[in-house]
Parts: sequence; C-alpha cells; structure tokens
Amino acid sequence: MELKGAELDEALQYSETPGLKQLLDWLSGLQESVHGRSRGGDPGNGEEGWRVSMGSGSQDIINKAVVNIFNPGEPILVETPVYAGVIPMFTSLGLNVIPVPTDGEGIDADELERILAGWGEEKGRKPKALYTVPYGCNPTGMTASLSRRLKVLQLARKHDFLILEDDPYFYLYFGDRARPASYFSLDNPQDEGWDGNRVLRFDSLSKILSSGIRIGWLTGPPTLVTAIERHTATANLQTPTLTQSIIYKLLDRWGYEGFLEHTRRVSGFYRTKRDVFDDALVKHFGPNGNGGKASWVRPEAGMFYWFRMEGIEDASDFVREKAFEEGVLALPGDAFLPSAGPKSPYVRAAFSIPTDVEIDLALGRLRAAYDAFVVSQDKII
Repeated sequence: MELKGAELDEALQYSETPGLKQLLDWLSGLQESVHGRSRGGDPGNGEEGWRVSMGSGSQDIINKAVVNIFNPGEPILVETPVYAGVIPMFTSLGLNVIPVPTDGEGIDADELERILAGWGEEKGRKPKALYTVPYGCNPTGMTASLSRRLKVLQLARKHDFLILEDDPYFYLYFGDRARPASYFSLDNPQDEGWDGNRVLRFDSLSKILSSGIRIGWLTGPPTLVTAIERHTATANLQTPTLTQSIIYKLLDRWGYEGFLEHTRRVSGFYRTKRDVFDDALVKHFGPNGNGGKASWVRPEAGMFYWFRMEGIEDASDFVREKAFEEGVLALPGDAFLPSAGPKSPYVRAAFSIPTDVEIDLALGRLRAAYDAFVVSQDKII
C-alpha cells in the first residue's frame, strides 16, 4: 500500500479534531455492523443519537471522559479488581472510588444494587458512572455474562448512571459460549425501558493491530463526545493524521469482512496461548481449585490469567521477593485494587509474549518460588 499525492498531503497536515472523515465513517459503519446500532437521530426523540470520535489510544479518551464527567471528590463506581492504568485517573481528580466486586461472570450486580439502594442523602448525589472492562478484563481475564450485563444496564437506568465500557479485548474473544452482546449493543432505543444513551464506549486497535500506532475511538452521546473533543482541541489538537491515514488505508483495503477475519485469526492465536498456559498451570500447580496449589477462572478473551495462590494471604511479598528471585515477572493482586490497604492472594500473569517453552519454564519457576515462600512462612504445603 502507498500514501501519495493528495492522500499524503492530507496525512502530513493538521486535520479536524474528531478525526479523518473517511476513517470516522468506516468506524461508524463498523459499529453499526458489529453492534447493531444505527447512526444519527435525535436521542431526545427516542432515536439513536450517537457518533464516533478518534483518540490517541483508548486511554487518552478514557482520561478525558473522566475529567469531563466528574468534579473533584465525586463518587465513581469501579469494578474491582480493576485495570491499574485507570486508578491514577481517579485518584488525581480526588474521586471517591466505590469498589464493586467481580467474579468469573462479571460485575456482582446484586452487590451493585445493594450499594445504590443504600445510598443515603448524606452521601450526596449517586455516582454518575460505572467503569468496566467487560471482555477479557485486565487483570482478572473475566468476560461478563449476558445476564450480568442486562442487570447492570437495568440498574444504570434505575439509578441514573453512565456505563464507561472500556473494551480493548472485544475482538479477542475466543470462548466456547456465544459471544455476549456489548453494553453498547444492549443499550438500544428499540428495547423496552430505553431512556436515552447510557453507554460511552471505548475501542482500541492496540491489541489487534499495533499498540505503538496509538489509535482508539470513542462511541457515545454527541454531547459527551463533543465535550471530550473540546478537551482534545486544547490539550493535543488531534489524533495524528499520519497514523489515521495509514490505518484507514489498511481498513479500507480489508473491508469489514477482511477486518473481522483478521481479528478471528488474532483471537485464535490467543486461544492457543491460553490453552498452553492452562495446561502448564495444571502441570505445575495441580488441579484447578481441587486440591491444587492455585485456583483460577479460565479466560474466554484477552491475554491475562488471574489465579489465587492457596495458602498465601498476601501475594505482594511473594511476587516481589520469591518470584522475582526465581526470574519470574508477574503482578500481585493488590496492584489492581483501587483502594490502598486490602491484601490479595491473587497473581496476574500475561501470556501474550512468552513462547510455549517459556510459559512452562515460568510456571515451573513460579511453583518453586511458591514452595520456598510457603516454607519460609512456616506453612504446610
């Protein structure tokens, strides 16, 4: 592929803050096709009323969304454990983080309902938004079930909050069950109970094309999208035109089916890596939660394993001392807790880069570190 002539001239100049029109049109069409949502309309008249805008990676636009939605000190609902990269966004604004526990099926909707139902006037306004990573979550690897998503969306309408749907692993789904619909797909004007757009969706090309290209896009209500674009206009003017032009050239050549075929190949690659990691866990730590030394939920998307180390109350010292000494890099569970203080027996490992041999070697070393650590804590293996 080549960029030349008028295309190259455009790529080397400033462009409009929302993004290149041809790329915005392509991505809008993708959202229509994949999520079943129609473009345009007036949300005040019960119509769709959403649009797409570009960002320098999804983290860029998530941060701007948080700044635009919240005032300092206000509460935000945050699934827990949570992607560590967003915690500084919340703490830098002094937000009151309200942790909402998760399990292998996603957000604990019953606990979320208890939190909101018990929100007294003395606490002020209820939270404006809930942050979640519903597919292949970093760190837990969980993919939220359809029933949990529907319950959370119902609560969003009942208690008047937005869902910040951070979905970089959406196209890395490789589970055996039917793919659960996205929050953006479920928040449809055709559905009974719809009361306006409740979802601000964040997509990324980092995990399916290139992280270094720094391209993400936002889909949501025009009022919020415009506010975020104004922030971009004053902070960094725009997402680089050159990278947008390169990406559009590729996507336009592929078309929607070519793009989706590419993502199917990528997700198949990660499924194979998942299977290798799972087999190595059983080999070195024993049966999953059945007398073994670790327990876990087998991920259906993404690139992360979240496993509980049996007999260890706080994995932080274990990871930072014994595991590191054995030559293993992993992250302790407390790195993903939005509130300081709680201990976690969990460890997060990523399986995207290591080879099959390296995965086996790493988990063998981790087991050796585990044995040494438990002995040092005077516990029975």
